[in-house]
Amino acid sequence: MFPLGDDNSTRRSTPFVTYALIAINVLVFLQETQAGEAFIQQWAFTPARFGADPSGSLVTVFTAMFMHGSWMHLGGNMLYLWIFGDNVEDNFGHLKYLLFYLLAGIAATFAQYFINPASNIPNLGASGAIAGVLGAYLLMFPHGKVNVLMRGGVVAVPAILVLGLWFGLQLFSSVGSLATTQGEEQGGVAFMAHVGGFVAGFLMAFLFRGNSNDPRISA
Repeated sequence: MFPLGDDNSTRRSTPFVTYALIAINVLVFLQETQAGEAFIQQWAFTPARFGADPSGSLVTVFTAMFMHGSWMHLGGNMLYLWIFGDNVEDNFGHLKYLLFYLLAGIAATFAQYFINPASNIPNLGASGAIAGVLGAYLLMFPHGKVNVLMRGGVVAVPAILVLGLWFGLQLFSSVGSLATTQGEEQGGVAFMAHVGGFVAGFLMAFLFRGNSNDPRISA
């Protein structure tokens, strides 16, 4: 299932923060393409470097979540943020949503860090922070309709199905990736960051969400 959009009929505000986050991610990636590998080495989060000098590498915890490894990586992440971020922002409010997004990204980074703190492979991407947005969306709008592309065409399915399957895949993949952490290092998808971000987002949504009497909240 490939998500294309969701039901925004009850959205009350313009998601300025979501739009700004998408713009920043695109601009940073364009800078990456111009500056090359040196830019990535400087601003991506490298676990071993952070472990050796936490204070000196602290800024990379934030900068890494606005970087991407390819156009496909960027496009996939921004699509998910575009679809699911606006509704979460609408419920949280702009400033709380921004704080939530950053905290989810931090949680995701350290979930991956604790799996292999000695790794010298740079970690980068907004996937962990966006996974937090997905976790919050699942809590607040489990029965919201998401339009997905399937073999039979575009079908509207409940968010709990789309996001539940997504999380299950990340969890299964993260278990498989644990087997490689003690072997030869290689690049790939930071599945544990996805799992950590999603769980953190789901839990933090209990604190960040708006009025519980809002009829759109189903949990």
